[in-house]
Amino acid sequence: MYQTLLTELDNGTLVITINRPDKMNALNKDVIEELGKVLDEVYSNAEIKAAIITGAGEKAFVAGADITEFSELGHDGGMALAAKGAKLVFDKIENAPKPVIAAVNGFSLGGGCELAMACHFRIASENAKFGQPEVNLGLIPGYGGTQRMTQLIGKSKAMELMMTGDMIAADEAKALGLVNHVLPLAELLAKAKEILQKIQAKAPVAVSKIILCVNEAARGEKEGFANEIKRFGECFATEDMVEGTTAFLEKRKAIFKGK
Repeated sequence: MYQTLLTELDNGTLVITINRPDKMNALNKDVIEELGKVLDEVYSNAEIKAAIITGAGEKAFVAGADITEFSELGHDGGMALAAKGAKLVFDKIENAPKPVIAAVNGFSLGGGCELAMACHFRIASENAKFGQPEVNLGLIPGYGGTQRMTQLIGKSKAMELMMTGDMIAADEAKALGLVNHVLPLAELLAKAKEILQKIQAKAPVAVSKIILCVNEAARGEKEGFANEIKRFGECFATEDMVEGTTAFLEKRKAIFKGK
């Protein structure tokens, strides 16, 4: 079905593996277009409750963009490349109504770091390394990296990492708040699935509203508080809220239907 991706639906979780290990899973136009298609499926397929994005092999999550496609782009081509990536993939991940997490299994650099940061949160293997080295090419991050890294780790450290192009190891990424968990590579995917199984047991409508509200908070949108109040009220009109509160009072496990 896909040339550059492997997909596997496991217990409601779609595992999306970028499969170019000989190229360190670098993002080229084919990967971007196929990620866009699989994300459309995440949005529309009711059987998919959540998604994990990871990379093939043991060395790289995504080691960057495919630089061979850059050489003749020029001003307009560069802008078009960034805009297309944002529309097809990065913004689509960030705004997905279902949880999408990154299981970072190695180098996560440039566009790869940006891909991980677009996910709702990240877990990493002990050998993972993160960085935005675009400055070494005379470029800046173009897939939202300047914005999302600043949101996630703060202005000062984001400035340093992007201006130096330095890489950081998984432990430092965790200390900075860039990743939530660090664990051995062999345990990475199982941990990602375990977290998503826990989330899938919750009310899907509430989870999607949490994603909306937290994204607004991260962007500093002034309507964030008002929108939280509105969405809080909307939850009261759901079957899931009735089920959740009833189950709590009856001291049983809630069975949510996403309605």
